[in-house]
Amino acid sequence: MGQENRTSITEFILLGLSELPDQQTLLFGLFLVMYLITVAGNLLIILAISSDSHLQSPMYFFLANLSFADICFTSASIPKMLVNIETQRQTISYVGCITQLYFLLAFGCLDNFLLAAMAYDRYVAICRPLHYASVMSPQHCVLMLSVCWALTNIPALTHSILLAHLNFCTPHAIPHFFCDISPLIKLACSDTHINELMIIILGAIFLIVPLALIVLSYAQITSAILGFSSPEGRWKAFSTCGSHLTVVLLFYGSLMGVYLFPSSSYSVQRKSTAAVLYMVVTPMMNPFIYSLRNRDMKGALGKLLGNGKTLSSP
Repeated sequence: MGQENRTSITEFILLGLSELPDQQTLLFGLFLVMYLITVAGNLLIILAISSDSHLQSPMYFFLANLSFADICFTSASIPKMLVNIETQRQTISYVGCITQLYFLLAFGCLDNFLLAAMAYDRYVAICRPLHYASVMSPQHCVLMLSVCWALTNIPALTHSILLAHLNFCTPHAIPHFFCDISPLIKLACSDTHINELMIIILGAIFLIVPLALIVLSYAQITSAILGFSSPEGRWKAFSTCGSHLTVVLLFYGSLMGVYLFPSSSYSVQRKSTAAVLYMVVTPMMNPFIYSLRNRDMKGALGKLLGNGKTLSSP
């Protein structure tokens, strides 16, 4: 009897950002441009850091990995969205949906941990400068990165496995342009208490804990900077944190707009807009934020692009 009641779902429907036909061309062009800018900008950041000896420091080491994570995070959803718009099909296979969710959770969590690691790097540099070389040694940075990569698989695998054991009912339409965990659970016709409990537990661990570490680090940084006697020293110390703090505010602000604010009659549209901010706009803006506010990065990008022009010239 249980086998007969088991719903066989082979695909889901992604409703996207708009169902109006006259807006599809605009959405396709807009998201294609944003995706290309995201990939190109973050690749330039990675190439600039790897090719410039002046940028071989822990801060830029984590920034290069953040750029890589942003490319993968965006690539997990936007290409599928573009294909659906181009083919005028809104479907995604069951396996494809679970796979997409896994990579979105994995690289989304990796972003959280890398932002926390970068905040810790700034804390050590400003609050414990005499110990910076030993605390943020290359070996310790590689270890921190390995831990970040290992931990991000925990929520991704957990949610993917739990979702794979659910029975789904019709209609099976997801009011997003990607497979989000909350709408997926609402489509299930089997018991989802464990899934909902794991969302709370893993969300508290892998979202709130990194954010708490970032807040604590910047509280210590602010306290230390306010103790500087020189205004120039305060400004210089604050300027080393400006780019990172801007990215943190943009990422977590849009993320909270999706998952923490109470529901309303406009919640679906609001959450879709906020999802675009943290899944597309933030990864696209990161290279601009770090390159425009960082003199060393601007110099490295200038050398990289200058060498490219030199190599391409006859």
